[in-house]
Amino acid sequence: MTGKTNQDLSGVPETLLITLYIRAMESQRPDALIRDEKAAALVARMSYDFSRIKQLKMDEADKTTVILRNREFDRSARDFLARRPDAVVVHIGCGLDSRFERVDDGKVEWYDLDVPEVIELRKQFVGGEGPRYHFLAYSAFDPAWMDAVGVPRRRPFLFLAEGVFMYFEEAQVRSLVLALRDRFPGAELVFDAFTPYLVRANNLRFALTQYGARYHWGLKRGRDLEGWGPGIRLLTEWSYFDRPEPRLASFTRSPIMGRTPTLAE
Repeated sequence: MTGKTNQDLSGVPETLLITLYIRAMESQRPDALIRDEKAAALVARMSYDFSRIKQLKMDEADKTTVILRNREFDRSARDFLARRPDAVVVHIGCGLDSRFERVDDGKVEWYDLDVPEVIELRKQFVGGEGPRYHFLAYSAFDPAWMDAVGVPRRRPFLFLAEGVFMYFEEAQVRSLVLALRDRFPGAELVFDAFTPYLVRANNLRFALTQYGARYHWGLKRGRDLEGWGPGIRLLTEWSYFDRPEPRLASFTRSPIMGRTPTLAE
């Protein structure tokens, strides 16, 4: 396919283009922390005005945290597949990320889940489904996608939600986590969360742009999630400062920075 392809996203779905662009730009750096050549190719093909991203006034450290988060989710997926090679992975709010291609171990059954307009973009830009690779065109909060996955199964489940939950109310996130606990016993969920301070700070940034998205949920302590219901256990947390990264030297270690919790349900 040649030439530019049009797309029309707004609100929360439009934010996937921000992370896509950051991955594409990172891949062109000589000191790139990740290489995502597909992201660079997609940006070149799309008609979207990526100059809009400049409205967010993201500095080098902001962009680096996005890349570090992406890399950590890849690591979490690879670690789970190393422990459970017969796994089923559901990537909640997958956007245009090609994570399946990056972490595929040749055995995993993978589902990319996003709203219908995003899944249509995936079909145009990323490609179609395969024997072990499937699309789920649903809102994450529509329980119909859980039926489409085909539970109950005896295979282990991993759920990934990168850059998703902060856009929704706590009641919505809690309801989804409890539904995963009930429908997929023993599953693990990896997601990222901002502190309430960062929710407010980033919403001030969004308010100065033409983006319609806003953050709604913040998390002070990962351990608080265990209070959402019986059977939920915090396995581990990750912070941007857990591993030294010179490109974050301008950041001061602070308890307000976001963390990525991993839950067992």
